[in-house]
Amino acid sequence: MVRRKSRVGHLRLGSVVRRLAAIANRLVLSVIGRWTDRAYLAADVPAPKLAAHATFAERVVEAGDRPGFRILEIGSREVTGSYGLRGRLAHAAYVGFDYYPGPNVDVAGDAHRLSELVEGRFDVVYSTAVFEHLAMPWVVAEEIARVLKPGGMAFIETHFSYSSHERPWHFFQFSDMGLRALFSPALGFECVEAAMQNPIVGRFSYFADRYLRFRPVTGLYCHANLIACKVRDVEGFRWRDVEVADVAGATHYPPPPQ
Repeated sequence: MVRRKSRVGHLRLGSVVRRLAAIANRLVLSVIGRWTDRAYLAADVPAPKLAAHATFAERVVEAGDRPGFRILEIGSREVTGSYGLRGRLAHAAYVGFDYYPGPNVDVAGDAHRLSELVEGRFDVVYSTAVFEHLAMPWVVAEEIARVLKPGGMAFIETHFSYSSHERPWHFFQFSDMGLRALFSPALGFECVEAAMQNPIVGRFSYFADRYLRFRPVTGLYCHANLIACKVRDVEGFRWRDVEVADVAGATHYPPPPQ
């Protein structure tokens, strides 16, 4: 009994020490992080100007909360708390879609069959923290194009770098260019903004290959987001018929150094 109490006491002490160390670490970083963390940023990664992660849902409300408008949220089930989009709307009709039934879900089903499951077309389609869990996100992009009216807006937010989660259904990570490619002019979209934000400071761990151990990893960002306007319907769309230039635009793969 004495040993058990002693072990519990050590565990509690260890927990307290870890908490104090975390607090001290945050205090130190709050002072020096402005300078030390700048080295981990990537100069060519666009930062959001219209819709940051913390205000993404607000932009959806601004764009879609109008009389007669319909807003579809893909991934609406309340899992880690509610973004409260339904409750923020004073005028628009809201439809919540998710893989499973649950709180804040009006229609349950597979997003790869979205157009077969929801009725009518929408003025805004909104999705956050979903695309990384889609086995075939290019198919879901097509489905969104089918249910979105011409002139309608797509608000898509997902992860570029983040902890592995909800496995085994954690399939993809997306850059801003990845989202542009999915919702490209070939599919009838015009990009309003694509960006990445919430930078992460990273390094390879002790458990990485020896030549990589402890090396810093720069250019990590948690969130990638896209705002796109659907400008036209594209009948008979097929990815295999699309030209790369219609997906990647005027960009090109970086040429080798001279």
